[in-house]
Amino acid sequence: MPAAFRVAEEAVRAATGRPEFEVSEIAAPEGVAPESVALAGDVRPRSHGVDSVLGTGRFILLHDAEEPEPWGGPFRIVAFAQAPLETEIGIDPFVAEVAWSWLLDALEQGGARHRAASGTATKILSTGFGELAGADGAQLELRASWSPADADPAQLTAHVEAWIELVCLLAGLPPRGETVGLLPQHRAARG
Repeated sequence: MPAAFRVAEEAVRAATGRPEFEVSEIAAPEGVAPESVALAGDVRPRSHGVDSVLGTGRFILLHDAEEPEPWGGPFRIVAFAQAPLETEIGIDPFVAEVAWSWLLDALEQGGARHRAASGTATKILSTGFGELAGADGAQLELRASWSPADADPAQLTAHVEAWIELVCLLAGLPPRGETVGLLPQHRAARG
């Protein structure tokens, strides 16, 4: 394993997230690049192996010492973020553009310098029929890739933290640094 990738791998693992977001390392895809490391994350952690109903994502750092021309360097990041939406928000014609802007904002605000960003934002609207009548829903998925502007370990950590911020924003959490308390759950006593 090249030394440059070992350093990058440790930088990815060193990222700190938000208390509402749980990150774990997963098996990286094979055959995409000579070296890679992958993370999975969920808003308000998943239970029993099921993705969070609030938001989920994947982050993959690819490394190829041959520096493929489209990458513009030895590293490329591939990211995925997904969250449910209220149906009224899902039909908004600008929601996909907003999701893309949140990615770019998260990268910029986190100081994660990048180039050659590309991706898709997909709105999924569903309508229930028969026994599922009335079970309408919406979902937003963002698939993106970009190249880090440099291989500085702090920069690579910033890219992971920007991805975490993106997933949390898609899930409806306020931007990092803004604190919003959760209301306590009260249960009525049974009589």
